[in-house]
Amino acid sequence: MAKRKMVTVDGNTACVWVAHKINEVIAIYPITPSTSMGEMADAFSAAGQTNIWGTVPLVVEMQSEGGASAAVHGALQTGSLTTTFTASQGLMLMIPSMFKIAGELTPLVIHVSARSLATQALSIFGDHSDVMAVRSTGFAMLASNSVQEAHDFALISQAATLEARVPFIHFFDGFRTSNEINKIEQLTIDDLKAMINDDLVRAHRARAMNPDKPIVRGTSQGPDVYFQGRETVNPFYAKVPGIVQAAMDKFAALVGRQYHLFDYVGAPDAEHVIVMMGSGAEVAHETVEYLNAHGEKVGLLKVRLYRPFDVKAFAAALPKSVKLLAALDRTKEPGAIGEPLYADCIAALKETGRADVQVIGGRYGLSSKEFTPAMVKGIFDEMKKANPKNHFTVGINDDVTHTSIAYDRSFNIEPPDVVRAMFFGLGSDGTVGANHDTIEIIGTETDNYAQGYFAYDAKKSGGYTVSHLRFGPRPIRQTCQISSASFIGCHQFVYLEKLDVLGPAIEGGTFLLNTPYDPRETWDKMPRHIQQQIIDKKLKFYAINAYKVAEEAGMPGRINTIMQTCFFALSGVLPKDEAIAKIKEAIHKRFIKKGENVVKQNFAAVDNALANLVEIQVPAEATSTVEVPPIMMPGGPEFVYEVAAKIASLTGDTVPVSAMPVDGTVPSGTTQYEKRSIALEMPVWNPDVCIQCGKCAMACPHAVIRMKIYDPAYLENAPAGFKFTDAKGKKFEGKKFTIQAAPEDCTGCGLCVETCPAQDKQNPGRKAINMTPQPPIRAQQREYWNFFFNVLPDYDRSELNLNTVKETQLLRPLFEFSGACGGCGETPYIRLVSQLFGDRAIIANATGCSSIYGGHMPTTPYTKNAEGRGPTWNNSLFEDAAEFGFGFRLTLDKQEQYARELVAQFRDKLGDELAEGLLHAPQETEADYAAQRERVAQLRIRLAEDDSPKAKDLLSLADVLVRRSVWVFGGDGWAYDIGFGGLDHVLAQGRKVNLLVLDTQVYSNTGGQMSKATPRGAVAKFAAAGRPLPKKDLGLIAMTYGNIYVAQIAMGADDAQALKAIREAESYPGSSLIIAYSHCINQGLPQMKYGFEQQKKAVASGAWILYRYDPRLIQEGKNPLQLDYGPHKREEKPQLDIAEYMYNEVRFKTLTQSKPEIAKQLLELARQDAVARWVYYRQLAALDYSWAAAGK
Repeated sequence: MAKRKMVTVDGNTACVWVAHKINEVIAIYPITPSTSMGEMADAFSAAGQTNIWGTVPLVVEMQSEGGASAAVHGALQTGSLTTTFTASQGLMLMIPSMFKIAGELTPLVIHVSARSLATQALSIFGDHSDVMAVRSTGFAMLASNSVQEAHDFALISQAATLEARVPFIHFFDGFRTSNEINKIEQLTIDDLKAMINDDLVRAHRARAMNPDKPIVRGTSQGPDVYFQGRETVNPFYAKVPGIVQAAMDKFAALVGRQYHLFDYVGAPDAEHVIVMMGSGAEVAHETVEYLNAHGEKVGLLKVRLYRPFDVKAFAAALPKSVKLLAALDRTKEPGAIGEPLYADCIAALKETGRADVQVIGGRYGLSSKEFTPAMVKGIFDEMKKANPKNHFTVGINDDVTHTSIAYDRSFNIEPPDVVRAMFFGLGSDGTVGANHDTIEIIGTETDNYAQGYFAYDAKKSGGYTVSHLRFGPRPIRQTCQISSASFIGCHQFVYLEKLDVLGPAIEGGTFLLNTPYDPRETWDKMPRHIQQQIIDKKLKFYAINAYKVAEEAGMPGRINTIMQTCFFALSGVLPKDEAIAKIKEAIHKRFIKKGENVVKQNFAAVDNALANLVEIQVPAEATSTVEVPPIMMPGGPEFVYEVAAKIASLTGDTVPVSAMPVDGTVPSGTTQYEKRSIALEMPVWNPDVCIQCGKCAMACPHAVIRMKIYDPAYLENAPAGFKFTDAKGKKFEGKKFTIQAAPEDCTGCGLCVETCPAQDKQNPGRKAINMTPQPPIRAQQREYWNFFFNVLPDYDRSELNLNTVKETQLLRPLFEFSGACGGCGETPYIRLVSQLFGDRAIIANATGCSSIYGGHMPTTPYTKNAEGRGPTWNNSLFEDAAEFGFGFRLTLDKQEQYARELVAQFRDKLGDELAEGLLHAPQETEADYAAQRERVAQLRIRLAEDDSPKAKDLLSLADVLVRRSVWVFGGDGWAYDIGFGGLDHVLAQGRKVNLLVLDTQVYSNTGGQMSKATPRGAVAKFAAAGRPLPKKDLGLIAMTYGNIYVAQIAMGADDAQALKAIREAESYPGSSLIIAYSHCINQGLPQMKYGFEQQKKAVASGAWILYRYDPRLIQEGKNPLQLDYGPHKREEKPQLDIAEYMYNEVRFKTLTQSKPEIAKQLLELARQDAVARWVYYRQLAALDYSWAAAGK
C-alpha cells in the first residue's frame, strides 16, 4: 500500500480531493464558500485526473443549484455515482430534489460548506443555518470539525451511503474549515479503494432506470397509501448509525484515526459537558484539555452523525457523572422552544432514562462570529452557577433580551512554542495569496504543523484582509483568529490610522511595515499611538517601501511577494536561500498562466526585497505630531458612529444588539463619511489643458471625480490654491468650472487618466488630469474637496441638456464611493443611472458584486440629493431579482391607479387645475418632474385638514403620482443563468421595468466562474480547458418578443451611445433590457485602468455589438434595430482581428500556454462567431419595416 504523505491544504481542497476520486458525474454551480470545490473538480477533470476506477469524472456546470440538484437526481437515477457541492441559499434551492432523492433511497453525498442564510441581511460567512434548514429532507447528516475530518468524512460518508441507500449531507463550517489551511495526512488511492465496496456500486447501477429492464418511479399517491409509503423507509434509517460506525471502524483499522458517532473528550468524571459540532468543537477540545490540566473536571461531546440521531450512542458516550449539558447551536430558529441540537439532547436524555441530566442551550458563532477559548471557559463558568442561564448567547452583547453571558476576553491558551503571525493587507494587493503560499511552504518544507486562516470582508478587492498564520510542533486545533501575535505585518500604511494593528502584538514581538516613504523617515510619519505601542511592547521594528520595489520590478501595487520575502527573512523559519527558492517556486506556479514576464517581474521583486528592508532603531519616546483623522467624518447619522465606525475599524464584535436595526434597514449615503484613503496616487486636474468634456467623471467607477459649473461669487472664500477656470460654452458664459477629486475616496485606479482625451501640448506625457502621489497632498486636496462638495452648488438639473455626456456629469451622483474594485467596469453604469433617475429610482438588486459594493456593511453608497431624495435599494436573492423588481412595479401601478381614482374623487376640493395637472401633466423632462412634485405638495396642503379615511389614503399615496423609475441591477450570472427564467417572464409582461445587466462574462463575485455569457475560448473557473461554446445572445432572445426595448452598450467604446440607450430605455412605456459590457478584474486585464480601451477593442473586433432596439420605431415604419458601431458602416467583417482583443486578457491568453492546440481551434471559431454576429446583425438592421407605417 502506498505511503501516506502530509499535505497543507484547505478544507475545500481536502474534501474535493476525495470526492472527485469516488464519483463519476459531478454537477456544479458556484456559491461562496463552496465554489472552490466545484472549481477544483473541474480542474482535476480538465487535467485528466481519473477516479479510483480509472476514468475521468464528468463535471458539468448547471444554471443554478436547483439545476445542479436535478441533474444529480437524474444522474443517480440512471446509475452514476454522483455528487455536488453547495452552501446557504444554494442548498435551499436543492430542497425539492433532496426530498425526492431521499424518498427514492438513492446513495448520494452532497458536500456543504455550511453558511448563513440571508435573513435581515445577506452574509457569505459560516454557520449551520443552511444545514439545519434541511433536517426534514431525509438526508443523513455527518459533521466534520476540521480540515482533516473534511478529508476523512468525505470518504466515510460515501462508503456509508452506498451501504445504507440513505443520502448524506457531509458538512463543515464555511470559511472557518472550508478556507482554513492546515497540515493533514492525505489518504491514498488504495485507502479510497479499500473503503468503497464495488459490489455496492454495482448494486446502485442495477437499480438504475434501464429500458432493457423498465420500471416506473416518481408516481403520485393519494391519501389512501401515501402515509404507508413514507413509513417503508424506517428500517433503512434505523440501520444508518450502525453502518456509519462500521465505516468509521473500518477506516480506523485502515488509517489509524478512530471516529465515533459521538466522541467524548475530557475528564471521565466530568459533571459539566458541552455538546456541539463543527469547527467550534476544535476550540472547545483544546480548551477542555487546558482546563482539566489546570484542575477542572469538564468535558466535550463532539457530535459526528447528527441525522439520524442515535440516542443510545449519545447517552453511552456521556460520562455517568454528568449533571449538566450545554448544547451549543450555530444557528437560530426564531420562535422555537430551542435550537435543534438543544432539543435533540433533551429528547435523547429523556428516551434513554437520563432525564436527571439538566440541559441548557446556547447560540454561538453565527456568520463566522469568533468562538474562542475564552468563550468556552465562559460557558463552563456559567454552568457552575446555581441557576445557569438557558437559551444563552456567547460572543455578543445582547442588551435587548439579555441572553448573553459574560466571559473573560483576556483568557488565552496559546502555547509559547507556536509562532503566531498576523498580516494586514488590502484586497487584491496579493497579501492573502502570498500567505497561502507561505503556510504551504512552512507546512511542506519543515516539520512544523501549520495553519492559515484569512479573514476578509465581502468586498474582497479593496477591503481589509487579515491573514492569521500559526505554526508549531503539534497539530493545531485553535479554529479561531489570533489574539496575541509574535509577528505582525502591516502591508498598508494607512491602516496605522484606521486599525489597531499592534493591539494583538506580544511584548518583544516583530513588526514589519510597508511604508510609502523612505523607511528611515517612517518613524516621524507614523501616528503617535503606534509609536507608543512599539515602545511599550518593546517590538523589533522593520520597514520597507515595498511599493517602490514593486514599481521598479514593473508591477506597481503588487507588494505581496516582497512582504512575503521579508517575513521569511525575519522569522527564520527556513534558511534565507531555501526560503527564497521556495517562494520562487510558488510564484511560478501561481503566475505562469499570466505569462513568463509576470513571473520574471515577481522574481525581480523578491531579489530586491531584502536589500530594501531596514531595521528601525526605536527611540525612547514617541515624538509624532501626525494627526489621526476619525474613523468616520462628522456630520452623519448616529448609526455611522455607533455601528459603521466600529465595523470599519474591525471592532464590530463590540456592537451591542440594541444598536442594530431590527429589520436590516440602514441609512443611505454613508460612504461619504468613511474616507478609506487606500490610493497611493490620485488624479489632479490641470485646468489649462482641460477641454471640459466630462469623460473623466463619466468613467470614474467610484464617483470620485466631480465637475461643477457655478457663479464666480462662490469662490469668495475658496481655499488658497483651489483650481477653477472659465466654463466653456455659450450656455455657461460668465460661469466658472472646476473638476475636483475626493482624495480619501479614490482607489487610484487611473481609469480617468486613460480616458481623458486632452493632451498637454507642452508635455505630451501629461493630460488634463494626471495621477499624483496622494499622501503628500492628501490634507490639501481634502480641503479642496470639502469646499467643492459642501460650498459649491449643484447645477439646476432642469436647465441641463441631458442628451450630452458633459452636462449629465454636472448632475450629482447618487451612487458614490462604493467598495467596488479599483477600475470596476460595472459601477460607472450604476452611477450614471443614479445621476439621471436616482431621485425617483427604486432598485431591486441581484446578489453578486452589485450587492456587495452596493449594500455591504459598514457603509452604503446609494445616497440622497440636497432635497433628501435618492435611490431606494433592496437586495433579495441571486435568482429572483427580476421578479422582485416586478413586484415593485405591481405595487406602484396599483398605488398609482388608486391615487388617481382618489384625486378624481377630491377634484372639487383640490380644484380642477391642480387635479388636472396631477392626472394628466406630462412627466418626461426634469422640469416636468419638478412641476409634478410641486403639485403633490399643493395636494398635501389642501388636504391637510381633511380627516376622512379617503383623504388619509390619498395623502399616504400621493408620492407615487410622481412617476417612479423601477430598475433591476444584476450580473450575467443572474441574467443569463440562474435568473434567466424570471428575467424572461418579467420582460414578457410588458410592464415598465428596466433591467440593467452588468455583463462581466463570468460570475465575478464568487471569483470568476463561467456563465453562459462567457465567450468562446475563455478560460474561467468551471471552464479550466477553455469554454468551447459561443456566448449566449441575451439581447437577441429578448428582441424576439418585439415589444421590449433592448440595448447593448459599452461606455468605454461609446459613452454617448450608452447615455442615449439608458435614457431611451427609461422613457420606453414598457419593459427594457440593457446589457452593459463591464470589464472586470477576473478577466485578467494588464491593469484595470485600461478597461475602457479594452471595451473599444471588444466593439471593434465584433466581440460586442453596440445597438439599440426600440419598438416605438416600428410604428413609424422604421427598423427598430439601430446599429451604433461597425455593421451599419457596411463593412463585411470587423475592423480588428478578434485575437487583438482576446489575447490582451489572461482569460484567453492562458489557454495558449496550457492547451495551445485547443486555443488555436477556439480562436478560429471565435473569429467565425464575430463575423457571423456582425453579418447577422447587419441583416437584421436592413429589414424593411415600411409595412408597419402603411398598415396604420
